[in-house]
Amino acid sequence: MTLKQLRYFTTVAEERQITAAAQKLHIAQPPLSHQLAILENELGVLLLKRGPHGVELTDAGELFCRRAKQILDMAASAVREAESFGKGMHGVLSIGAVSSSGGTVPCPEMLAFTKDYPEVRFEIHEGNTYAIIEMLEKGIIDLGVVRTPFQAERFHCCFSRPEPMAAVTTPERSLGGENGVTLEELSRHPLILYRRFEGLIRETFASKGLPLNICCLNDDARTTYTWAMKGFGVGILPLSELTVLNPHGLICRTIQCERLVTQIAVIWEKGRYLSPLARRFVDLFRSGVGKPENCP
Repeated sequence: MTLKQLRYFTTVAEERQITAAAQKLHIAQPPLSHQLAILENELGVLLLKRGPHGVELTDAGELFCRRAKQILDMAASAVREAESFGKGMHGVLSIGAVSSSGGTVPCPEMLAFTKDYPEVRFEIHEGNTYAIIEMLEKGIIDLGVVRTPFQAERFHCCFSRPEPMAAVTTPERSLGGENGVTLEELSRHPLILYRRFEGLIRETFASKGLPLNICCLNDDARTTYTWAMKGFGVGILPLSELTVLNPHGLICRTIQCERLVTQIAVIWEKGRYLSPLARRFVDLFRSGVGKPENCP
């Protein structure tokens, strides 16, 4: 089994047609079909169901496709690391980023950097914090941009300055004032929570002896915002996320609670080589939004 065969197979899986995949790969159809047959014979399992209108993945093919893509991503990462060693400000930097990081990363310092070094390219892989950590552990990405809370002791971390959580809702609800909104007032409203913050918010409300009415629990800050915008309740999300979502016509209040804070962090695995380009990215993050002297 070769990387070429994996690339051929994943392309066919994406295109769902041998002919279309062959065109995308710039090869003839017979050699492509031959390589797929060799791969299936070597594995001893049928990966594709051929039909008059295209191909479909078998159950084994679905599983193998996910693994094949991970292997190809890791191989590409290995090539990037080898090529970037000692080159400095050239090449591709692969970054995993959570959706709620958009208000912090990229920062203006990074934009200035790309103007000075136009040969640098960023590849962004999006997902939640757990998915980003998994990609980092598998070597698919060079750096992760995640949000607290997470198990920080497992990684080298560079944290942003702490930011408060914010509440957002429609004008039909009376919510706080110019100085923000209290937990006591929030306890009287149905709340929409990003699941990553559920534990922190439950503990905070419990510590004050306040009831917590959750009407929607989800896995993305953008979903929290959408449900709040539709009038289902009060969404709680990081304050910096509002700079990206631009909640025109909505009520937005900073939550008056020192415990309800969060941070963006750039992380990488301990003991793993960090390329000059990745190191430069960390330095830019630290100078732009990071806490002083909080990076290894």
